[in-house]
Amino acid sequence: WALRARDDAATRFALIQALQADRVVFTSPAAAHAAARLASLSENHPGQWLAVGAGTAAALRHHGAMAVRSPERMDSEGLLGLPELADLHGLSVALVTAPGGRGLIAPTLDARGAALQRVDVYTRSPLRPAPRAVQRLRRQTAPWVLALSSAEALGWAVSQLPDDVLTRLRGSLLVAASARLAELAGAEGFTRIQVAQGPQPLQLAQAARAFVTARAPD
Repeated sequence: WALRARDDAATRFALIQALQADRVVFTSPAAAHAAARLASLSENHPGQWLAVGAGTAAALRHHGAMAVRSPERMDSEGLLGLPELADLHGLSVALVTAPGGRGLIAPTLDARGAALQRVDVYTRSPLRPAPRAVQRLRRQTAPWVLALSSAEALGWAVSQLPDDVLTRLRGSLLVAASARLAELAGAEGFTRIQVAQGPQPLQLAQAARAFVTARAPD
């Protein structure tokens, strides 16, 4: 993806207003860095600030934010499992993010009763796969294991990769970071799917190993 921080007056004004919400959710390190270019993150704020993972929390602290919480499971499901987001009736919630991306968060917050304000502080543009990279995939003879931690990345692969490469991907082992992603992958034609305990590289690797070990001959 090509990332570009927004710096227009309308986005700056919307962000300054959003930072006063009862809950402020940052969805990525890029969102934290882009927000810091638009407004001070080190000033006292009335609500609870939440980050989707440790990397996002670290980015916020780098810019002076205090009292940031993040889940142990660093993905949308983990974030939505935090007690601060369990019952949002009567509370204002700001989502500091980019267009697209984590599609589970906003509708879930809305369903839980939040008065939701979304501020897109940066944009993401999908890049076409490099021809040289596609050729390397075609020449690869070893079995593939695919790690899936993003629904948007899955959509990009399905829409951008050539049919012959995509056919081989669909027959490869796919390790999904959540049951939701596994369901999406199945709907896109992937047939060998293992669900990991979470989105971290070690968790994905452990799930792949468990799948292979369970099917290894005695």
